[in-house]
Amino acid sequence: MTQDNGELDSLVRKRIRALRLAQGWSLDELATRARLSPSTLSRIENGQRRLALDQLVTLARALDTSLDQLVENATDDVISSPMIDAARQTMRWPIRADPGMTVVRQRLTDPPPDSPSRMRAHPGREWLVVLSGTAVLLLGNRRFRVETNQAAEFPTMLPHAIGAEGGPCELLGIFDRDARRGHQRNEGSDDASRPAP
Repeated sequence: MTQDNGELDSLVRKRIRALRLAQGWSLDELATRARLSPSTLSRIENGQRRLALDQLVTLARALDTSLDQLVENATDDVISSPMIDAARQTMRWPIRADPGMTVVRQRLTDPPPDSPSRMRAHPGREWLVVLSGTAVLLLGNRRFRVETNQAAEFPTMLPHAIGAEGGPCELLGIFDRDARRGHQRNEGSDDASRPAP
């Protein structure tokens, strides 16, 4: 990569510096990790030295990222629109950087099921935040009240179900690939008390 590459060159240099600062590392610390001299690293960050592929690979490793992420320039698809499932009152957004992850917004009106047989268990992890109202999360033998602005995170191998308490509530959830698959397998069920990503 040469300095003739303009915007990408400048972006990569800023990204190296930003990642170094985010780790709380000095020039000396990153230079040691990347086996470069501090002056070479300083000139790379400041645009006074050509960016060489071998140095970028070494810097990416030292910064605990990949070369692809270090030089990524795809900013055309920043905005995405939701996929809407009106029957389940959900909106879904895939996360482009990790196609296995899904973000779901859902409005719940029903309380959680009172029958343990309606609780689900499947591989994966879920994270959710209550945007408004109060949700009740049944997790194994435990019952949790999750109020507005509170979040819950749990492994989905524990039998679980969620519903509203005292009126409607809105949730925003993040499902990993396995959790999303577990819910998709159950989309045909009559259990409306769980988001179906």
